[in-house]
Amino acid sequence: MHRDTIDRLLLALIVATLAASTIIAWRAPDYFQFSFAAEDRLVENGTALFLLVASLVLLSNAVRLAGRGAWRAALLTGAYALLFFLAAGEEISWGQRIFNWETGDFFAEHNYQGETNLHNLMVGEVRLARVLFGSVLTTVLLLYLVVLPLLYPRVAWLRRVADALAVPVPGLRHAVLALLASGVVAVIHVPRNWEVYELVFALLATAIFVAPQNPEKIR
Repeated sequence: MHRDTIDRLLLALIVATLAASTIIAWRAPDYFQFSFAAEDRLVENGTALFLLVASLVLLSNAVRLAGRGAWRAALLTGAYALLFFLAAGEEISWGQRIFNWETGDFFAEHNYQGETNLHNLMVGEVRLARVLFGSVLTTVLLLYLVVLPLLYPRVAWLRRVADALAVPVPGLRHAVLALLASGVVAVIHVPRNWEVYELVFALLATAIFVAPQNPEKIR
């Protein structure tokens, strides 16, 4: 299947996800909170799945780059693939609830959900997730998803930096959907609404890595 076709299918899936989430939150808020967006249910498992798919796309891109001798870009892309693989594992606590294995002593003591993952660790009385995965990460993601695709064709130094780091640059279509998703999720006033945003990001990331604005630089 052509990469542009895959990109369009993923973007259509994002629109369908946002529409379904809005309707479910409006018509059945309890179902949204306790089933649809709950731990180990459709939204969370979908997020983990597409983070893994995004990782595999990056790994494929890294192999292609290595094949044409672009070793720096290949190594950077491989590192990005590893980050997304780690994110996929973290999303489902490395399969702890799937395989029903016990939490180790360290995580039982320092993880506020008693799970085997890093993003729910407590540092004193501070939740690591709130510091690193809250407003800071949201700001970084919006800069990447919305600002970078607008400035990349227009600002030469930024384009050079992005290309040197083998950063897959989102297209304008990805930026529009990122803004749409931010607005839709923000008005869903139901607990666990941001779980949907995580799923949308995983889908968007996969679409971007499949069909970026700078394909000749990252695959």
